[in-house]
Amino acid sequence: MSDGEVWFLTGSQGLYGPETLEQVASQSREIAAQLDATIDADVVWQPVLTTAEQILDVCRRASSTPGVLGVITWMHTFSPAKMWIAGLDTLRAPLLHLHTQHNVELPWSEIDMDFMNLNQAAHGDREFGFIESRLGVPRKTVAGHVSNPAVIKKIATWVRAARGYDAMRTLKLARFGDNMRDVAVTEGDKVEAQLRFGVSVNTYGVNDLVAVVDQIGDEEIDKLVKEYADTYEISPELAVGGDRHDSLRYGARIELGLRQFLTEGGFKAFTSNFEDLGGLRQLPGLAVQRLMADGYGFGGEGDWKTSVLVHTLKAMVPGGATSFMEDYTYDLTPGNEVILGAHMLEVCPSIAAGTPRLEIHPLGIGGREDPVRLVFDAAPGPAVVLGLADLGERFRLVANEIEVVPPTAPLPKLPVARAVWKPAPSLETSAECWLTAGGPHHTVLSSSVGAEELADLAEMAGTELLVIDAATTTRSFTKEVRWNQAYHRLARGFGR
Repeated sequence: MSDGEVWFLTGSQGLYGPETLEQVASQSREIAAQLDATIDADVVWQPVLTTAEQILDVCRRASSTPGVLGVITWMHTFSPAKMWIAGLDTLRAPLLHLHTQHNVELPWSEIDMDFMNLNQAAHGDREFGFIESRLGVPRKTVAGHVSNPAVIKKIATWVRAARGYDAMRTLKLARFGDNMRDVAVTEGDKVEAQLRFGVSVNTYGVNDLVAVVDQIGDEEIDKLVKEYADTYEISPELAVGGDRHDSLRYGARIELGLRQFLTEGGFKAFTSNFEDLGGLRQLPGLAVQRLMADGYGFGGEGDWKTSVLVHTLKAMVPGGATSFMEDYTYDLTPGNEVILGAHMLEVCPSIAAGTPRLEIHPLGIGGREDPVRLVFDAAPGPAVVLGLADLGERFRLVANEIEVVPPTAPLPKLPVARAVWKPAPSLETSAECWLTAGGPHHTVLSSSVGAEELADLAEMAGTELLVIDAATTTRSFTKEVRWNQAYHRLARGFGR
């Protein structure tokens, strides 16, 4: 089941006559149908566009119709680009320019001028590419036939990014309390975030949540506790009849109250802060982990920017492996340097290697009762970590390609969910570049989303993205940071 539409727009003109336009329509329908069958979105074919008025109308509708993730354009024949100026200037939906053609091989012995007039995307798409560049239109360009898996992979990647961008543009986020005191990187301009990303960030008193938590009934709690027992391994002290079972029931109460608050308010992301817990008896741990597993965004210590990213990446691949994360400490053993990442309690079980274990342990901060939490190691494999920083004049995304690995040794005294990873190209270079970029300590870790999706998302959102990968050197990365600084300051004076 796909979620969302992508409109397929085909450009042509009236010069070639009705018979040729009928062929254009037939062939563009075939291309749209091939895409519809291979990517995770409903590809909706639109009638062939031959006038500026038609183009303006469809671009306006694509920008304002709920559920439209973006548009794919193809200049099948030759569509004079001045016809596209008003439409492209109006378009606010993500744009993918597909440079393709109907046939794979040329029928050399049959080619005549009628064939040339009909099959001239090589001509028309260059005209279209010029006007996109002239207007400064953000887009992704993909060249090749739609029967090529590599082409489909690029388009599917763009669709995932568009799905995340669509979720971001309509996101409502609830902050319970403020940021952790004296912390800089979790601060940010919420007005600029709504202008740039579309996300609405507002603060609620923690006791507004507590009022909902306190009115949850025992029957609801009984049902949820049974779900816990059916889903996770539970330590005996938390099980029914155990010495700490009441703590598990209170953890369930927090989850039910939090879900109700978020649902009634239409929120898909939230933050908490261990310095501001109001009347809560525990720091929310289990509740946060389970809400993230269901697609909600989360950020600790009031970090709404990371919460936005968690929900956005989860929306790209619903049910995928994505979690709130934090770099904690390093193993600097030469040749086996790794990062140990975790958070106090709030790591999403979607990244778990096996069945999480539900446990209770003391927590040295927060000044509340011992909180319940899910404990597990992250599943090994390729992944990415992504952070968002507010530089004052703009936002900056920083990403690092990584390899999640098993812990080097057991961690019997660290009863929290955690991930261990090797960053590309090395821990030394990765850390130097991350610090050079001013990347935050809170991140999103995902093995379901890669660097290409993030690049597409950054293009859609008009936001800088710096990627640290296997080819990165500290010297080249430092130059890129400086070049980007100049570019983004200049770019505010031209383009869109």
